Amino acid sequence: MSMLTTAEVKREGHIHRQSYEFGIRTGDVTVVGDSDQTGTKITFKPDPQIFTETLIFKYETIQNRIRELAFLNRNIRISLKDERNGAEDEFHFEGGINEYVTYLNRNRTPVHPHPIVIEGEKDGVQVEVAFQYYTGYSERLFSYVNNIFTREGGTHVTGFRGALTKCINRYANDDVVPKNLREKMEGDDVREGITCVISVRVPNPQFEGQTKTKLGNSEVKAVVESICNEKLAIYLEQNPQDAKLILSKVVDALRAREAARKAKELSRKKGGGLDLLMAGKLAECQSKIPAEREIFLVEGDSAGGSAKQGRDRAFQAILPLRGKIMNVEKARYDKILSSEEIKQMIAALGTGIGKDDFDHAHLRYHKVIIMTDADVDGAHIRTLLLTFFYRQMLPLVENGNVYIAQPPLYRLGRGKKEQYFADDDHLNGFLFEQASTMMTVRPEATDLEFEGPRLVEILRKLSGYLKIVRYLERMGIWDDMTNFLLDHEVVSADQFADEDFVTRLKEHLSGKDFILGPIRPCRWKPSCYEFDAAFKDKAHLRVTVGPQIPLIPEYHSLLSVYPQVKDLLTGGYVIDNKSQQLAAANWQELLEIVRKESFKGSTLQRYKGLGEMNPIQLWDTTMDPERRILLKVRIEDAEKADDIFTTLMGDKVEPRRDFIQNHAMEVSDLDI
Repeated sequence: MSMLTTAEVKREGHIHRQSYEFGIRTGDVTVVGDSDQTGTKITFKPDPQIFTETLIFKYETIQNRIRELAFLNRNIRISLKDERNGAEDEFHFEGGINEYVTYLNRNRTPVHPHPIVIEGEKDGVQVEVAFQYYTGYSERLFSYVNNIFTREGGTHVTGFRGALTKCINRYANDDVVPKNLREKMEGDDVREGITCVISVRVPNPQFEGQTKTKLGNSEVKAVVESICNEKLAIYLEQNPQDAKLILSKVVDALRAREAARKAKELSRKKGGGLDLLMAGKLAECQSKIPAEREIFLVEGDSAGGSAKQGRDRAFQAILPLRGKIMNVEKARYDKILSSEEIKQMIAALGTGIGKDDFDHAHLRYHKVIIMTDADVDGAHIRTLLLTFFYRQMLPLVENGNVYIAQPPLYRLGRGKKEQYFADDDHLNGFLFEQASTMMTVRPEATDLEFEGPRLVEILRKLSGYLKIVRYLERMGIWDDMTNFLLDHEVVSADQFADEDFVTRLKEHLSGKDFILGPIRPCRWKPSCYEFDAAFKDKAHLRVTVGPQIPLIPEYHSLLSVYPQVKDLLTGGYVIDNKSQQLAAANWQELLEIVRKESFKGSTLQRYKGLGEMNPIQLWDTTMDPERRILLKVRIEDAEKADDIFTTLMGDKVEPRRDFIQNHAMEVSDLDI
């Protein structure tokens, strides 16, 4: 609900305006001017009584939706600009959903060179379908009704799937098809490895379900099926080379399904969990109520042993996993079911796997908790497990049954007492509290003095500021450069359109230890200017100083913090400890001294593996429902989630390499 909305419509030579408050119009439509253009402008302000949390519009979220609309409505041109920081994009796709499928498959290897496009209209229902097979094994289908994403599908999806199965089977029985490809395919076979976009326009759509994301119009099924049957049959006849490639992939899927039939029986076997228990793999819990039960998937026998001893046997089950499970993103169904670790998980959970065999009602534990080490191998195992759940047990993720345990990163011991901390921020907060009881801090040449809660507040702000500054420095945006931009209140990329401003920035940096290049027009934002900069003793570390800097989210975080800490960043500090007086040359040295003094008399252990904890420690920090922290795995953007799994776990190396290069500087703590 919007507390204030204003609509302006340009049509018939005039500008018409009407306003609303809380959904109720405040007056009649009025003519406020003349115009020879057409269009609509909506200005709104969300109601804070409904949107109670901080309202920050995310550019990336809006960008993804605008791109999606541009794909679904070919030939329209949509411009998007964020006036907060100058970010802007323009979307225009002449090919419509044909280009959408190409975009979705950009990180995959297609089986046939171009997507197959089907279009038609019948009984007032417009149908557009585009699909392309790729070398993977998952069905990736995105369906829309009147530009609305139908997450749960509906009659339009049922109609397409039925037509696809009929057409492929009909073509397989044609005399032109080699005998080795003449098979009777099922729906799963023809949909394996397909990327598909279905867009229908229905005059009076009816949606089912609580979320209203499933189309219920029965007549749409017949329309979609009829149009797809006709157009796809013609395409297969006119493009025999593509048809043969598709049929070969489908037949391979059929034969793999037949090979996996016996393996499937294992996932359905009622005694699967009992077999695991008898084999000593699964440490079962006592409760028989699935809603009360939880299972920990634990990396390694060592951590598994600690977890078995430290758990609450009443409701916590433990399944240790040896090593890294198979990457299901690059494996066919029969290969997946040949993996011992995967078979153990299937048997323990009791649901079966795959779209047709999975039954959420048979889930034996309503919390499936991934518990791995905090090192690189642990992160890899966690990613492999999430890939398996996303591709083969998607309802577990959609229903919020999958969690990630958060074991502590640090243990701080002091005498007989010990405390655990999840991350650096948590640890720093504790150390700053300790510091506030044992010292006061005075900036030099001032009468100010910080102690108690005020000292904690100042130290937290400086620590947060330092964390962002170091992140930007890893990207080549150094402290001097950042301070100049912050002092001049640079908030938008558009400010780099002022060549005089860019010249002043370059002159400021010329007095520092930089090698500077000439000012030139920006390569990606023609209206702006940029130049290159590098440290004299590190000439290989070069950064382009230009309009991309205000677009970095972390830079905008600094903008909000900088006014609060600006006066604390210059000059030194005097630290009055209980036993001595210490001097800090600057604010960064102040933080180091405070941490060092607060650590005195303590021992700090940084955990790299769950096996380093004894059973009591593991229970206290990671498994006790009263004290533990669990992250629930959710899907906020289906297309983005699908894309990230393909990028990180798929068979194409180039997208993965590009992802690592683009995000390498974001890593703040890498254990190898």
